[in-house]
Amino acid sequence: MPIPRVTATVDLSAIRHNLRCVRALAPQSKVMAAIKADGYGHGAVPVARALADAGVDAFAVACLEEAVSLRDAGITTRIALLEGVLSRDEAVEAAGLSLEIVIHDRWQLELLASLPADQPLSVWFKLDSGMHRLGFPLAEAGSLLAASLAQPHWRLQGWITHLACADDLDSPMTAAQINAFKATMAYLPGPRSIANSAGLIAWPQARVDWVRPGLMLYGASPMPGQTGADLGLVPAMQVASRLIAVHEIKAGETVGYGATYTCPETMRVGVVAVGYADGVHRILPTGAPVLIHDTRAPIIGRVSMDMITVDLRRLPQAAVGDPVTLWGPGLPVEEVATWAGTLAYELFCGLTNRVHYRYRA
Repeated sequence: MPIPRVTATVDLSAIRHNLRCVRALAPQSKVMAAIKADGYGHGAVPVARALADAGVDAFAVACLEEAVSLRDAGITTRIALLEGVLSRDEAVEAAGLSLEIVIHDRWQLELLASLPADQPLSVWFKLDSGMHRLGFPLAEAGSLLAASLAQPHWRLQGWITHLACADDLDSPMTAAQINAFKATMAYLPGPRSIANSAGLIAWPQARVDWVRPGLMLYGASPMPGQTGADLGLVPAMQVASRLIAVHEIKAGETVGYGATYTCPETMRVGVVAVGYADGVHRILPTGAPVLIHDTRAPIIGRVSMDMITVDLRRLPQAAVGDPVTLWGPGLPVEEVATWAGTLAYELFCGLTNRVHYRYRA
Protein backbone atom coordinates (compact mmCIF):
# COMPACT_ATOMS: atom_id res chain seq x y z
CA MET A 1 0.00 0.00 0.00
CA PRO A 2 1.48 3.42 -0.91
CA ILE A 3 2.74 5.59 1.94
CA PRO A 4 0.85 8.91 1.92
CA ARG A 5 3.06 11.86 0.99
CA VAL A 6 1.01 14.32 3.01
CA THR A 7 -1.41 13.49 5.79
CA ALA A 8 -3.99 15.63 7.55
CA THR A 9 -4.85 14.02 10.87
CA VAL A 10 -8.13 15.30 12.31
CA ASP A 11 -8.90 14.79 15.99
CA LEU A 12 -12.68 14.60 16.32
CA SER A 13 -12.48 14.69 20.11
CA ALA A 14 -10.93 18.15 19.76
CA ILE A 15 -13.93 19.29 17.72
CA ARG A 16 -16.29 17.99 20.40
CA HIS A 17 -14.22 19.80 23.04
CA ASN A 18 -14.48 23.03 21.05
CA LEU A 19 -18.25 22.64 20.85
CA ARG A 20 -18.28 22.45 24.64
CA CYS A 21 -16.32 25.70 24.70
CA VAL A 22 -18.98 27.29 22.51
CA ARG A 23 -21.73 26.12 24.86
CA ALA A 24 -19.79 27.44 27.87
CA LEU A 25 -19.63 30.89 26.24
CA ALA A 26 -23.28 30.89 25.18
CA PRO A 27 -25.14 28.49 27.48
CA GLN A 28 -28.56 29.91 26.61
CA SER A 29 -28.04 29.75 22.84
CA LYS A 30 -28.63 27.01 20.32
CA VAL A 31 -25.62 26.16 18.18
CA MET A 32 -25.64 26.14 14.38
CA ALA A 33 -22.22 24.73 13.47
CA ALA A 34 -20.71 26.00 10.23
CA ILE A 35 -19.40 23.02 8.28
CA LYS A 36 -19.38 24.61 4.84
CA ALA A 37 -16.31 24.24 2.58
CA ASP A 38 -16.04 20.56 3.52
CA GLY A 39 -15.97 21.33 7.21
CA TYR A 40 -13.41 24.11 6.72
CA GLY A 41 -11.20 21.53 5.03
CA HIS A 42 -11.54 19.00 7.87
CA GLY A 43 -14.10 16.76 6.18
CA ALA A 44 -17.75 17.73 6.50
CA VAL A 45 -19.20 14.26 6.99
CA PRO A 46 -16.93 13.03 9.82
CA VAL A 47 -17.09 16.44 11.48
CA ALA A 48 -20.89 16.46 11.21
CA ARG A 49 -21.14 13.00 12.72
CA ALA A 50 -18.92 14.00 15.64
CA LEU A 51 -20.89 17.17 16.29
CA ALA A 52 -24.25 15.42 15.90
CA ASP A 53 -23.18 12.82 18.45
CA ALA A 54 -22.26 15.71 20.75
CA GLY A 55 -25.75 17.20 20.43
CA VAL A 56 -25.24 20.16 18.13
CA ASP A 57 -28.56 21.80 17.23
CA ALA A 58 -28.06 22.46 13.52
CA PHE A 59 -25.52 22.77 10.73
CA ALA A 60 -24.87 25.63 8.32
CA VAL A 61 -23.59 25.03 4.80
CA ALA A 62 -23.14 27.39 1.89
CA CYS A 63 -25.04 25.58 -0.83
CA LEU A 64 -27.30 22.70 -1.76
CA GLU A 65 -24.48 20.39 -2.89
CA GLU A 66 -22.91 20.54 0.56
CA ALA A 67 -26.22 19.70 2.23
CA VAL A 68 -26.91 16.80 -0.15
CA SER A 69 -23.58 15.19 0.75
CA LEU A 70 -24.55 15.31 4.42
CA ARG A 71 -28.02 13.87 3.86
CA ASP A 72 -26.54 11.15 1.62
CA ALA A 73 -24.24 10.24 4.51
CA GLY A 74 -27.23 9.78 6.81
CA ILE A 75 -26.97 13.08 8.69
CA THR A 76 -30.48 13.94 9.91
CA THR A 77 -29.65 17.06 11.96
CA ARG A 78 -31.17 20.36 10.85
CA ILE A 79 -29.23 22.02 8.01
CA ALA A 80 -29.47 25.64 6.91
CA LEU A 81 -28.44 26.82 3.44
CA LEU A 82 -26.66 30.11 4.14
CA GLU A 83 -26.80 31.31 0.53
CA GLY A 84 -30.27 29.94 0.00
CA VAL A 85 -31.23 28.32 -3.29
CA LEU A 86 -30.28 29.31 -6.83
CA SER A 87 -33.22 27.94 -8.80
CA ARG A 88 -36.70 26.47 -8.59
CA ASP A 89 -35.29 22.95 -8.93
CA GLU A 90 -32.93 23.58 -6.03
CA ALA A 91 -35.80 24.87 -3.93
CA VAL A 92 -37.85 21.74 -4.55
CA GLU A 93 -34.90 19.49 -3.74
CA ALA A 94 -34.07 21.47 -0.60
CA ALA A 95 -37.63 21.17 0.62
CA GLY A 96 -37.62 17.44 -0.07
CA LEU A 97 -34.49 17.05 2.04
CA SER A 98 -36.00 19.09 4.92
CA LEU A 99 -33.38 21.79 4.54
CA GLU A 100 -33.83 25.28 5.96
CA ILE A 101 -33.50 27.95 3.30
CA VAL A 102 -31.96 31.29 4.16
CA ILE A 103 -33.65 33.98 2.03
CA HIS A 104 -31.39 36.97 1.45
CA ASP A 105 -32.85 38.68 -1.64
CA ARG A 106 -36.18 39.62 -3.18
CA TRP A 107 -35.78 37.25 -6.15
CA GLN A 108 -35.43 34.29 -3.78
CA LEU A 109 -38.54 35.38 -1.91
CA GLU A 110 -40.50 35.51 -5.15
CA LEU A 111 -39.10 32.17 -6.33
CA LEU A 112 -40.11 30.37 -3.14
CA ALA A 113 -43.54 32.02 -3.12
CA SER A 114 -44.16 30.59 -6.59
CA LEU A 115 -43.79 26.99 -5.44
CA PRO A 116 -46.93 24.86 -4.99
CA ALA A 117 -48.81 25.69 -1.83
CA ASP A 118 -48.64 22.06 -0.69
CA GLN A 119 -44.84 22.23 -0.44
CA PRO A 120 -43.84 22.95 3.20
CA LEU A 121 -40.80 25.18 3.54
CA SER A 122 -38.58 26.12 6.48
CA VAL A 123 -37.06 29.56 5.96
CA TRP A 124 -34.76 32.07 7.62
CA PHE A 125 -34.51 35.71 6.63
CA LYS A 126 -31.07 37.27 6.38
CA LEU A 127 -30.88 40.96 7.24
CA ASP A 128 -28.07 43.34 6.33
CA SER A 129 -27.12 45.20 9.51
CA GLY A 130 -24.10 46.86 7.92
CA MET A 131 -21.83 44.30 6.25
CA HIS A 132 -23.44 45.01 2.87
CA ARG A 133 -22.84 41.60 1.36
CA LEU A 134 -26.04 39.57 1.57
CA GLY A 135 -29.33 40.38 3.21
CA PHE A 136 -32.42 42.57 3.14
CA PRO A 137 -32.27 46.09 4.54
CA LEU A 138 -33.31 46.16 8.17
CA ALA A 139 -36.22 48.43 7.28
CA GLU A 140 -37.80 45.62 5.27
CA ALA A 141 -38.05 43.18 8.20
CA GLY A 142 -41.73 43.95 8.81
CA SER A 143 -42.67 43.34 5.19
CA LEU A 144 -40.68 40.10 5.21
CA LEU A 145 -42.67 38.89 8.20
CA ALA A 146 -45.88 39.74 6.37
CA ALA A 147 -44.67 37.85 3.29
CA SER A 148 -43.93 34.84 5.45
CA LEU A 149 -47.33 34.95 7.14
CA ALA A 150 -48.97 35.11 3.70
CA GLN A 151 -47.52 31.65 2.99
CA PRO A 152 -49.24 29.32 5.48
CA HIS A 153 -47.04 26.39 4.41
CA TRP A 154 -43.87 28.30 5.37
CA ARG A 155 -42.31 27.90 8.79
CA LEU A 156 -40.23 30.91 9.82
CA GLN A 157 -37.15 29.60 11.65
CA GLY A 158 -35.70 32.98 12.50
CA TRP A 159 -33.62 35.99 11.51
CA ILE A 160 -29.90 36.06 10.72
CA THR A 161 -27.36 38.83 10.35
CA HIS A 162 -23.59 38.71 9.91
CA LEU A 163 -20.85 40.76 11.55
CA ALA A 164 -18.22 42.46 9.41
CA CYS A 165 -15.58 43.42 11.99
CA ALA A 166 -16.13 41.20 15.02
CA ASP A 167 -12.42 40.33 15.13
CA ASP A 168 -11.53 44.01 15.63
CA LEU A 169 -12.18 45.04 19.22
CA ASP A 170 -11.42 48.66 18.42
CA SER A 171 -13.97 48.97 15.64
CA PRO A 172 -17.29 50.62 16.55
CA MET A 173 -19.00 48.76 13.73
CA THR A 174 -19.83 45.56 15.60
CA ALA A 175 -21.68 47.29 18.42
CA ALA A 176 -23.52 49.40 15.84
CA GLN A 177 -24.56 46.31 13.89
CA ILE A 178 -25.73 44.46 16.97
CA ASN A 179 -27.70 47.44 18.25
CA ALA A 180 -29.33 48.08 14.89
CA PHE A 181 -30.31 44.43 14.46
CA LYS A 182 -31.71 44.15 17.99
CA ALA A 183 -33.69 47.37 17.59
CA THR A 184 -35.22 46.05 14.39
CA MET A 185 -36.08 42.74 16.00
CA ALA A 186 -37.52 44.21 19.19
CA TYR A 187 -41.15 43.89 18.04
CA LEU A 188 -40.87 40.97 15.62
CA PRO A 189 -41.35 37.29 16.48
CA GLY A 190 -38.84 34.55 15.83
CA PRO A 191 -35.37 33.46 16.97
CA ARG A 192 -32.37 35.65 16.20
CA SER A 193 -28.81 34.76 15.19
CA ILE A 194 -25.86 37.18 15.16
CA ALA A 195 -22.58 35.70 16.36
CA ASN A 196 -19.97 33.98 14.26
CA SER A 197 -16.84 32.69 16.05
CA ALA A 198 -15.36 36.14 16.63
CA GLY A 199 -18.73 37.47 17.73
CA LEU A 200 -19.09 34.61 20.17
CA ILE A 201 -15.66 35.11 21.68
CA ALA A 202 -15.48 38.88 21.87
CA TRP A 203 -19.03 40.27 21.93
CA PRO A 204 -21.28 38.83 24.65
CA GLN A 205 -24.21 40.90 23.40
CA ALA A 206 -24.08 38.91 20.14
CA ARG A 207 -24.84 35.66 21.94
CA VAL A 208 -28.57 35.54 21.26
CA ASP A 209 -31.00 32.69 20.46
CA TRP A 210 -28.62 31.04 17.97
CA VAL A 211 -24.86 31.27 17.55
CA ARG A 212 -23.03 30.17 14.40
CA PRO A 213 -19.46 29.10 15.25
CA GLY A 214 -17.17 28.08 12.44
CA LEU A 215 -13.41 28.47 12.80
CA MET A 216 -13.37 28.03 16.56
CA LEU A 217 -14.94 24.58 16.27
CA TYR A 218 -11.78 23.50 14.47
CA GLY A 219 -9.57 24.86 17.23
CA ALA A 220 -8.26 27.98 15.52
CA SER A 221 -8.67 31.56 16.66
CA PRO A 222 -10.50 34.22 14.64
CA MET A 223 -8.90 36.91 16.81
CA PRO A 224 -5.67 38.52 15.57
CA GLY A 225 -2.66 37.80 17.75
CA GLN A 226 -4.23 34.84 19.50
CA THR A 227 -4.12 31.13 18.84
CA GLY A 228 -6.89 28.67 19.51
CA ALA A 229 -4.95 27.34 22.49
CA ASP A 230 -4.89 30.86 23.97
CA LEU A 231 -8.70 30.71 23.98
CA GLY A 232 -8.93 27.24 25.51
CA LEU A 233 -9.64 25.57 22.18
CA VAL A 234 -7.93 22.40 20.95
CA PRO A 235 -6.61 22.49 17.37
CA ALA A 236 -8.19 19.60 15.49
CA MET A 237 -5.83 19.27 12.52
CA GLN A 238 -2.20 18.31 12.06
CA VAL A 239 -0.74 18.38 8.55
CA ALA A 240 2.48 16.45 8.05
CA SER A 241 4.80 15.14 5.37
CA ARG A 242 8.29 13.63 5.51
CA LEU A 243 11.88 14.24 4.53
CA ILE A 244 12.64 12.49 1.26
CA ALA A 245 16.23 13.70 0.82
CA VAL A 246 19.02 15.28 2.86
CA HIS A 247 21.95 16.97 1.12
CA GLU A 248 25.06 18.84 2.13
CA ILE A 249 25.23 22.02 0.07
CA LYS A 250 28.39 24.12 -0.07
CA ALA A 251 28.64 27.77 0.92
CA GLY A 252 27.71 30.06 -1.94
CA GLU A 253 25.55 27.48 -3.71
CA THR A 254 21.87 28.24 -4.30
CA VAL A 255 18.73 26.22 -3.60
CA GLY A 256 15.50 25.89 -5.56
CA TYR A 257 13.71 27.65 -8.41
CA GLY A 258 15.03 31.09 -9.22
CA ALA A 259 18.13 30.48 -7.07
CA THR A 260 16.57 32.78 -4.47
CA TYR A 261 18.42 31.29 -1.50
CA THR A 262 22.20 31.22 -1.22
CA CYS A 263 23.76 29.00 1.43
CA PRO A 264 25.75 31.21 3.83
CA GLU A 265 27.94 28.25 4.79
CA THR A 266 28.23 24.58 4.01
CA MET A 267 24.97 23.22 5.40
CA ARG A 268 22.54 20.34 5.44
CA VAL A 269 19.40 20.94 3.42
CA GLY A 270 16.30 18.74 3.63
CA VAL A 271 13.71 18.15 0.93
CA VAL A 272 10.12 17.65 2.13
CA ALA A 273 7.48 15.93 -0.02
CA VAL A 274 4.88 18.70 0.04
CA GLY A 275 4.21 21.72 -2.15
CA TYR A 276 1.61 24.07 -3.46
CA ALA A 277 -0.19 21.21 -5.23
CA ASP A 278 -0.96 19.92 -1.73
CA GLY A 279 -2.01 23.30 -0.35
CA VAL A 280 1.23 24.78 1.00
CA HIS A 281 1.14 28.36 -0.19
CA ARG A 282 3.79 29.28 -2.72
CA ILE A 283 4.00 32.70 -1.08
CA LEU A 284 5.53 31.23 2.10
CA PRO A 285 8.92 32.95 2.31
CA THR A 286 12.34 31.81 3.39
CA GLY A 287 12.20 31.67 7.16
CA ALA A 288 8.69 30.29 7.51
CA PRO A 289 8.90 27.36 9.93
CA VAL A 290 8.14 23.67 9.77
CA LEU A 291 8.57 21.30 12.70
CA ILE A 292 10.98 18.35 12.75
CA HIS A 293 11.68 16.44 15.99
CA ASP A 294 9.91 19.25 17.90
CA THR A 295 12.46 21.73 16.50
CA ARG A 296 11.60 24.50 14.09
CA ALA A 297 13.38 24.38 10.76
CA PRO A 298 13.00 27.31 8.35
CA ILE A 299 11.91 26.89 4.77
CA ILE A 300 14.58 28.08 2.35
CA GLY A 301 14.02 29.04 -1.26
CA ARG A 302 10.76 28.87 -3.10
CA VAL A 303 7.88 26.49 -2.43
CA SER A 304 7.49 24.36 -5.56
CA MET A 305 4.61 22.22 -6.78
CA ASP A 306 5.58 19.04 -4.95
CA MET A 307 8.46 19.95 -2.61
CA ILE A 308 9.88 22.43 -0.16
CA THR A 309 13.46 22.70 1.04
CA VAL A 310 14.38 23.35 4.66
CA ASP A 311 17.45 24.39 6.63
CA LEU A 312 18.64 21.49 8.81
CA ARG A 313 21.54 23.22 10.55
CA ARG A 314 19.73 22.98 13.88
CA LEU A 315 18.85 19.34 13.25
CA PRO A 316 22.03 17.31 12.72
CA GLN A 317 20.11 14.13 13.51
CA ALA A 318 17.40 14.68 10.85
CA ALA A 319 17.25 11.86 8.30
CA VAL A 320 15.23 10.67 5.34
CA GLY A 321 11.83 9.43 6.50
CA ASP A 322 11.52 11.79 9.45
CA PRO A 323 8.06 13.36 9.79
CA VAL A 324 7.70 17.07 9.11
CA THR A 325 4.78 19.04 10.55
CA LEU A 326 3.43 21.88 8.41
CA TRP A 327 1.02 22.91 11.16
CA GLY A 328 -0.28 21.18 14.24
CA PRO A 329 0.94 20.64 17.82
CA GLY A 330 3.90 22.89 18.43
CA LEU A 331 3.30 24.97 15.30
CA PRO A 332 -0.05 26.76 15.36
CA VAL A 333 -1.86 27.18 12.06
CA GLU A 334 -2.40 30.84 12.92
CA GLU A 335 1.37 31.38 12.92
CA VAL A 336 1.82 29.66 9.58
CA ALA A 337 -1.01 31.75 8.16
CA THR A 338 0.74 34.92 9.28
CA TRP A 339 3.88 33.88 7.42
CA ALA A 340 1.74 33.28 4.33
CA GLY A 341 -0.01 36.63 4.67
CA THR A 342 -3.39 34.96 5.01
CA LEU A 343 -5.77 33.40 7.55
CA ALA A 344 -6.14 29.94 9.04
CA TYR A 345 -9.42 29.63 7.11
CA GLU A 346 -7.58 29.72 3.79
CA LEU A 347 -4.92 27.22 4.83
CA PHE A 348 -7.58 24.76 6.00
CA CYS A 349 -9.72 25.16 2.91
CA GLY A 350 -6.73 25.12 0.56
CA LEU A 351 -5.69 21.53 1.19
CA THR A 352 -6.04 19.56 -2.03
CA ASN A 353 -7.24 16.08 -2.88
CA ARG A 354 -3.64 14.82 -2.81
CA VAL A 355 -3.72 15.07 0.97
CA HIS A 356 -4.61 11.83 2.77
CA TYR A 357 -7.02 12.27 5.70
CA ARG A 358 -6.98 10.27 8.91
CA TYR A 359 -9.52 10.63 11.71
CA ARG A 360 -9.13 10.04 15.42
CA ALA A 361 -12.30 9.52 17.40
